[in-house]
Amino acid sequence: MPDRPEIVCICDSTRFVKEMAAANRELTFAGAIVLAPGVFVHAEERDAGRSVTDEQKTALDVLHLRKIDLADRVLVVNPGGYVGESTSREIAYARDTGKPVSFTDQPSDRATSR
Repeated sequence: MPDRPEIVCICDSTRFVKEMAAANRELTFAGAIVLAPGVFVHAEERDAGRSVTDEQKTALDVLHLRKIDLADRVLVVNPGGYVGESTSREIAYARDTGKPVSFTDQPSDRATSR
């Protein structure tokens, strides 16, 4: 038995908040420590003037890479196989640093070729 729980970093498009929450719940009940995006800006929030600045987006992207550094593995939540540009960068980073990467759905060729 390991001396600590597995640490899993969830990567996904922030459009999949419900799916990410379900994966987070499942992993947590399985005994994992889950690291996931902490900020989700939806269209209605942007319309209400609460959008994320470019500087904040850059800082959030860097912070998520640090979460990948802490993780034992990465789980990509990608309903329908969708992997966006930011998530593709995170997958490439995880693989470059030797982290195992798995997907909830079969990814497109673009996501697996990196």
